[in-house]
Amino acid sequence: MTAFRTSAIGVAESALRVAGSLFGGFFANAGNSAYEIQRAIGGPAHDAALAEAVVECKQHFHQCTRCGHWVCPEACWNAEVGLCEECAPNFKEELASAHAQAKAQAVRVQLRDKATATDLLSHVAVNPDAVVRAPEMAPVLARCTSCGALGDGRFCPQCGNERKAACPACGGGIQPDSRFCSHCGHGLA
Repeated sequence: MTAFRTSAIGVAESALRVAGSLFGGFFANAGNSAYEIQRAIGGPAHDAALAEAVVECKQHFHQCTRCGHWVCPEACWNAEVGLCEECAPNFKEELASAHAQAKAQAVRVQLRDKATATDLLSHVAVNPDAVVRAPEMAPVLARCTSCGALGDGRFCPQCGNERKAACPACGGGIQPDSRFCSHCGHGLA
């Protein structure tokens, strides 16, 4: 930011406008005249102010002798070689950036490898004849090992026989303490 410079015509115009709003008459006309004067000489005055601002700002920037761009010394200037960082990147900053990016990429690769090695489907039956049910569905009805009727509970609602443990995937009878169904291979928890 350049230093603020007060416009003499702008101050006079403002003073006359205030006086015109308070007293009217001559002061109101003078305020309007000041506005017209500022419009007439505003272009050259504005151009002169801009030229002064450019001269004032130049001392806060460096011009790259290779590309000609003006850059700020704090962020965009490589002082070691006297060029902008676009033409001559700072080696230490580039190394630090590449190092951080390599670490992030290694984390991504290791995470993908770890996720790939994790068995996410051990509980899913591989048998194509097995019925896979979504967990949010109604409870699975087991098939009675005596008469084949579907139902739940300890006793069959059709024949009254005591139900033996049945596979939730295929309904086949299973032995106590079995980890897998002997009919379809479904994992039992």
